[in-house]
Amino acid sequence: MNLTVTEGAFAFLVPAALLIAPSSLAAGTFAEFVTDFAFYAIFSTVMSTALAKIMFAAGGLNQAGDALRRINEVLDAPTLPVADDPLSPQDNSISFEDVCFAYEGADRPALDHVSFSVKPGQLVALVGPSGGGKTTAASLIPRFWDVDSGAVRVGGVDVRQMDPHALMDRVAFVFQNTRLFSASILDNVRAARPDATREQALAALHAAQCDDILEKLPEGADTLIGSAGTYLSGGEQQRVALARAILKDAPIVVLDEATAFADPENEALIQAAFEQLLAGRTVVMIAHRLSTVVDADQIVVLDAGRVAERGTHAELVAASGLYARMWADYQRSVQWKIEREVA
Repeated sequence: MNLTVTEGAFAFLVPAALLIAPSSLAAGTFAEFVTDFAFYAIFSTVMSTALAKIMFAAGGLNQAGDALRRINEVLDAPTLPVADDPLSPQDNSISFEDVCFAYEGADRPALDHVSFSVKPGQLVALVGPSGGGKTTAASLIPRFWDVDSGAVRVGGVDVRQMDPHALMDRVAFVFQNTRLFSASILDNVRAARPDATREQALAALHAAQCDDILEKLPEGADTLIGSAGTYLSGGEQQRVALARAILKDAPIVVLDEATAFADPENEALIQAAFEQLLAGRTVVMIAHRLSTVVDADQIVVLDAGRVAERGTHAELVAASGLYARMWADYQRSVQWKIEREVA
């Protein structure tokens, strides 16, 4: 809008000049009129260009200021304390014990006295309405934040009592907003294990159903993301992120709606990659598509930061509670279609 007004100012000079031309010519000579018109025509174009530069400069300063503010927030964030004598977990179980957590500045807790457990090798799904606390709960497992009260335990050990590097080595996670580095596909996968060989990284890409991605890229796994217009779709990025998690080979896997931005074809490939990633591991999966969690060992329903229900799919459907209503809504959404009216 601003550019339209400033750049279009010259267009108003022509009709304005036609309106005032008779009176101007009556008061002076034609040469004076032409001189005045030329001055204002040149002046208006110069001013519009100057105003546009000022506007873009002001926008750039605002963006730079916002970026610096965010950088300072990260640099000023308090460092999580590290235990003097770190403990080692006994197994790969996960337990939430009366966990409460609130984000800074929030008017209500994201998690309010949440308790559930995941046995070694189990797949537990976290479902519920948006804003229920599912992603927050998943983020507390690798200790992205510390709980306000209660405890998150891995293998019977409070994550605050574990060595941070040992904890991160034990947990692999794939979130819905996957971001790849401006590097080759191979280097993106090896970010999970920098010491991995090329063959191991390629095997992880194969297990994550990425063969079709590599075939279409000019240099295969060595193609730089973003080079020469090389970009991947959301579903393809998710598969590369799954390859990274497969290569890490961690005993605990956290999945936060890993098929969120995938089309049906990519979703089918991602589900096939899950079979490689999740086999024999302890898994916490966040899902909005309830069809992906019907076979989970346990489903925990979170609503407004609290555990509303828990049980298997069959048990929760039979209970006729929140999960049953969500399942019914999901079934209706799957069957929904537009009917064409036939004359």
